[in-house]
Amino acid sequence: MAQDVESLRSRLCRLTPDRALTTVDEAVGFLAERGMLTRMPDCALPSLFAACHEAPANPAGRGFDLWPKTKWIWSFQLTRGPEALLTKLHRGKSLYLSMSTARAVDPLVRQTIDSADGDDAVLLDHLGRRGPSMTEDVALELGWDARRVKQARTRMERLGAIVSDGLVFESSTSWYFAPMRRWDQVVERGGGDDPHGDVIVAGVRAAVVAPEAEVASWFSWPGSSEVVARLVGEGRLHRPAPGLLAVAAG
Repeated sequence: MAQDVESLRSRLCRLTPDRALTTVDEAVGFLAERGMLTRMPDCALPSLFAACHEAPANPAGRGFDLWPKTKWIWSFQLTRGPEALLTKLHRGKSLYLSMSTARAVDPLVRQTIDSADGDDAVLLDHLGRRGPSMTEDVALELGWDARRVKQARTRMERLGAIVSDGLVFESSTSWYFAPMRRWDQVVERGGGDDPHGDVIVAGVRAAVVAPEAEVASWFSWPGSSEVVARLVGEGRLHRPAPGLLAVAAG
């Protein structure tokens, strides 16, 4: 069974060169199928750049040098349509969500918005009144320096309360900065009675099969072995082999 599910993961997560993404439209479809994608491969969650199977710009380099030589631009074009969202919910790193997955995540993000205090609450309230805003405009309107805005923004982006497409590339030579937005200005209210469980199940579904030990570290919210054990007990997840998790059939 473990071999079968690993083979399925290889195909669905496009882990072999014969399954390489060839167009940005295919990449958009890949996100819709899996529900979430990281930018760079760093765990069992499916990765946009891993699915490109393109050599990095500079294999001996670091950071951006390791991005695909030509397909790097797709990571800035993936959210051009209304059915995809770029977040920092992967412990502060980029995590692309389909809108259906975003609605599953929604209750946890709204909890963050409702419980925010201090500068975080001030920034969220300001965005709630003014709508999508550029960082420099927020700094001017609130009378804050850039560092203060960045600190509050970073905290709230990590928990999903603020989202932004960052740089948006229309072509390799034409780009602009996107404004920051409050989550609830972008995502319709959604989710069920078990948001922590729903997020873990969505992640395992995206990965097809994943090491149980890493699942709790995927997202900005702390996971727990107790939640995973409960999901297995409820039949929402199962263990195809010791140490591995998959979504239960049906």
